[in-house]
Amino acid sequence: MDATIVRMAHWKIDIKIVNGNDMHILQWRRHMSHDEVLLDGKVQQISRGMWGRETIYGLVFGRDEEGHGGTRVMFVIDPSQDMNNASYWLEGQAPPKGVRLETAEQILLAFGSLDERAYDRPADFAEWAKQKMGIKW
Repeated sequence: MDATIVRMAHWKIDIKIVNGNDMHILQWRRHMSHDEVLLDGKVQQISRGMWGRETIYGLVFGRDEEGHGGTRVMFVIDPSQDMNNASYWLEGQAPPKGVRLETAEQILLAFGSLDERAYDRPADFAEWAKQKMGIKW
């Protein structure tokens, strides 16, 4: 199973998920009164409310007709606005700050504030230079 971000825009996320020979599109949409999670264009879950909407969703891929088996996937979104993104200031866009998609065995996709590597801070200037500028000594 593999996942890739196709589009991240103002209150929208589209993710391509490849599971064996099958390809799916997982979408998250934020509206004024609710959030939607869609899989292949069909609504899977809706979170309603003005504040405190759900940000963790569960999905199952490859389940048989009786509801057995399949791969369980956890879909997590940090919908807060990323003010460090240039499109927030220049275009008025508000893309979500982070996205994470994972199974019990592995992380399929981690982006932004939900990626562990986003919190790896260098200990000193030398480490920062190695990390950001590629300087080696």
